[in-house]
Amino acid sequence: MKKLLKYFLSFTVGLISSLFGAGGGLVAVPLFKSQGLSQKEAQASAISVILPLCIISSAVYYYLGYFRLSDALGYIPFGIVGTFIGTAVMKKLPDKILKKIFAGFMIYTGINMLMR
Repeated sequence: MKKLLKYFLSFTVGLISSLFGAGGGLVAVPLFKSQGLSQKEAQASAISVILPLCIISSAVYYYLGYFRLSDALGYIPFGIVGTFIGTAVMKKLPDKILKKIFAGFMIYTGINMLMR
């Protein structure tokens, strides 16, 4: 039963990622935490799982004509810089604080989406 739940949640990560633009981390992080990973390990693992899903979703959306690569290129360099800074900051934060920041971001995002 546990394996079946893990497969279902993994499927849900891919589904949410492709539907909502990488929102699969909202499912992936708790999934990895339930497997005994620390907050940092869960967040890092979620990123590593979501990366290939994002690449595949991007390719499909590009093929279907939903976006132009030129629209995304201007964001990539700054995203890379943010990644290095975020990783450096994450290493210094205790799991307890990181978990609260993650939860706060989920709440903020949910409220923001409901209000728009």
